[in-house]
Amino acid sequence: MRRKLEKSALTFVLVLALSGLVQVSAFATDLVPVGKAVGISVTIDGAMVAGISEVETENGKVSPAGQAGVLPGDIIVKLGAAPIHSLVEFSNEAKALDGSPVTITVEREGKQCQYTVHPVLSAEGRYQLGLWLRDGITGIGTVTYYDPETGAYGALGHGINDVDTGALIPVSEGQIYDASVAGVVKGKAGAPGELTGIFDGNGTCGTVEGNTVYGIFGVMDEAPADCATLPCGEYGEVCTGPATILSTVNGETVEEYDICIDRLYREKGEERFLITVTDEDLLNATGGIVQGMSGSPICQNGKIVGAVTHVLVNDPTRGYGIFIENMLDAAG
Repeated sequence: MRRKLEKSALTFVLVLALSGLVQVSAFATDLVPVGKAVGISVTIDGAMVAGISEVETENGKVSPAGQAGVLPGDIIVKLGAAPIHSLVEFSNEAKALDGSPVTITVEREGKQCQYTVHPVLSAEGRYQLGLWLRDGITGIGTVTYYDPETGAYGALGHGINDVDTGALIPVSEGQIYDASVAGVVKGKAGAPGELTGIFDGNGTCGTVEGNTVYGIFGVMDEAPADCATLPCGEYGEVCTGPATILSTVNGETVEEYDICIDRLYREKGEERFLITVTDEDLLNATGGIVQGMSGSPICQNGKIVGAVTHVLVNDPTRGYGIFIENMLDAAG
């Protein structure tokens, strides 16, 4: 069964130390279940190592940073004694390299490590460290809820993580943008599908102020077109049986789809539930759960009870959700 919710839609399983998270109202408050697509752009605090490269020299290829112990996923926070907050700062400091050993300070798994790297002279006549770096990430994601009292929102249901290490990415700032789903790559066993979206980099509709294992959080510039609220279901109120999700899988229209909550996991460290898509319209459109649907709010018995987070790689009709209570706790 499919029911159109005529919302002006804004949707990614995407792909941030906490700072200044926006506090939503007390847990018992009513929130707006959203399910609309947004473009997401975040700036990393530091310079992230996207890859280790080899430098072509007169004596062959050398990997200075790799030999020193620097790894993909590391966040460079100092080059020598100079603090690094962006790729521009790193590039400016790197211009002074003269072949002398230089200390690189990185953050890895919540700890700071120092490595001494020996720059090498490249065939082009520049001293290089052998690093591919980035300081920002963009993608498409789904907004889970909106708090009409504060303007705060939560999205994704999981954090923005480094694709190589899985580590949570520290973010200094970010924005969300109005977006539209332009196409779908259907999921099949062994090959998760995905939504493809487009968004205007000038059309911001909110901020990103926090990144946690349970989602990203910030403030929206204005309320969604449909601001009907639902109460939030507490941890113990979620049960196995029929439920629905709100998602955008075509254009900008949020629609409601039927699912079933199959199993609840309430052990410490594994607070989630297993879901199966039962809606024929959604199965025909996407094959089930695809990348880009993470954050889709899950509703049951007239309450918001959670958000979609992951798909089972070998069965795209099934996936996992988290409890809304965990998401709101992470929001502050």
